[in-house]
Amino acid sequence: MASSTVGVKLDEQTRQRLKILGKTRKRSPHWLMKSAIIEYLKREESIEAQKQEDMERWREYQLNGESISNQAMMSWLDDLEKEI
Repeated sequence: MASSTVGVKLDEQTRQRLKILGKTRKRSPHWLMKSAIIEYLKREESIEAQKQEDMERWREYQLNGESISNQAMMSWLDDLEKEI
């Protein structure tokens, strides 16, 4: 995968914090920033995927009215826990 440089403006305090943490972890500030961005993207993409699933479930419910009662769900979860 090709990569390209992207500039990020940081205040001096943040830059110093990156340098200090980088020295502590024996990593470059660049590595820390790249890792932080990747983790942020994973987390936010997961949240968005969950939102999309929820919206699809809601649309399905609105179309067919099918649902599972809380009591049935709790019973199923209890049974599932017993199998573990």
